[in-house]
Order: sequence, then structure tokens, then C-alpha cells
Amino acid sequence: MDRIGVDLGGTKTEVAVIDSRGQTHFSERAPTPRDYNAKIRLIAELVQKAGQAAGSDSLTVGIGHPGSLNPQTGLMRNANSTELNGYPLDRDIEQALGRAVRCANDANCFALSEARDGAGKDAGSVFGVILGTGVGGGIVVGGQLWEGTSRLGGEWGHTALPWPSPAEVPGPACQCGLKGCLESWISGPAISADHLRATGETCSADEIMAAAETGDQAAQSTRDRFEDRLARGLATVINILDPEIIVLGGGLSNITGLSARVERRLPAYVFSDQVTTRIRRNAHGDSSGVRGAAWLWPLP
Repeated sequence: MDRIGVDLGGTKTEVAVIDSRGQTHFSERAPTPRDYNAKIRLIAELVQKAGQAAGSDSLTVGIGHPGSLNPQTGLMRNANSTELNGYPLDRDIEQALGRAVRCANDANCFALSEARDGAGKDAGSVFGVILGTGVGGGIVVGGQLWEGTSRLGGEWGHTALPWPSPAEVPGPACQCGLKGCLESWISGPAISADHLRATGETCSADEIMAAAETGDQAAQSTRDRFEDRLARGLATVINILDPEIIVLGGGLSNITGLSARVERRLPAYVFSDQVTTRIRRNAHGDSSGVRGAAWLWPLP
């Protein structure tokens, strides 16, 4: 009943052995190398260690990764770890391991983890949100990951900021090549850039949020703009998906009171006389990625 999950991150790679009750029996993290082939070797080494710890070399293996596998070409695309792009990641890992694997975008794995036994447990529909260096999301309906026809489901970070003010048009340049994407407004680096434009001060998102907690008015204004933009983005998700629960993840999800404040802003934007979607902070922190990767294989 055990299964292995791997979270292939930009700076660290984590492996874990998870049982059917969601208990972790083994975990290990290692720095992620830049070279593509070195990534494959590291995954193979970590999976071997996990199998040895579990006493089995035949456990299922799920991989969470940046970007997505194009179902038409079988090649990676849209990964911010650009060395992955253009390679058949799943096939190369399968060849290195000598067995089948299941792969999914890391935000999808986060959403699946939180829907399975986290902040979205027992909800019929969950939208998982990553708010960090980038912005992503994942959709789980009826306990099953919904990736869409082209495996692009949940990529709300590269939709435009809804209901922009004149000052928000056309918006900052996004790494995808367009302007005004949500990622260019509500990611960690975007918050820093917004604060710099407003104040001339260079601060990290963490520093800004800490200053806001102490009563710094400029920092509070930056936090207010961030939360209003986040609420607008999530209102569009609600208007389309109407999920029971939205779970916030990534480093910015740790902002004190974020879930409650954003939830209070939703009625101004959601097309309804009542907003029933709840916004919750994640339950499993940065372990949700590896847990969700393990859950890519269903229970027997």
C-alpha cells in the first residue's frame, strides 16, 4: 500500500514514501542539479533509497515537476527550470528506473495532496493555488486531478488580471512574453516590483509583509493592492469553476490572515448574491508537492 512520491523542484528535490493513510515513512531532500541528465540520475538515486527504506523495489512512483508534458509531443514545456523543456521527462525517468511512472505539474500535485487529506479533505471540488516565485494552480474534482485536454488545467497565473484600473494597463511584462498576467502582479517578485514602483524602496515580499504587520502604511498599501488583485483573480476562478474550497500554498500563503482577508473581498467580484467558496491555507506546507506526487497513483 506504500507509494513513492518525488517533488522535482528548481533548487531541491524531495522523495518520500507515503502509505495509504497518508503517513510518511521515509523522506529525503537533495539539491537539484541544473543539468538535465543529472536530474534524471538524482531521481533514480532517491527512488532507489526510498525503495530500500520501504523494503521494496516495486512501489509505484509519482513525479511532480515544473511545467507540463505536452500530450501531443510527449515533451516538456513551460517549465521555469528551462533545462527540462523539450525533453521526454517521463520516458527518461522510466528508462532510468526500469518501471512506469506518473508525472504531473507540481501545482497539480499540491492541489491533489490538499484535496486528498489536507485543507480540502472531503470537498467535492478543490482549486489549489501556488503563490511564490511563480503563480500556478491545480484542479481536483471528485478526488481526481483534472488536467484538461492539453494538461493546461489550472494555469491561472498566465491569465490576465481581471477588472484592471487604468493604472494597471497594460501591466508589467511577464516571463511568458505577455503583459499583465496574474503572475506579474501577485508573485513574490511582483509584489517587490509593485512596492518599488510605489515607494522607490527595494524590499522582498517577506520584508514588505513583515513591515505591514508593524503598521507601516506604505507596506500595508502594497499588501492591500496584492490582496485585492489576488481576490480578483480568484473571483474569476470561482465564476468559472465554483469550487467548494480554494487552498493557498507557496511562500506567500504564510502571510498572517491572508485567507480570511481575501475571502472577505470576494463578494465585490464574484457574479453571485452569495459566495460559498471557502479559502483556506494549506495543511501540509512544502510537503504537499511530494505527497501529491505519491497520490498520482490511485489506491488499489
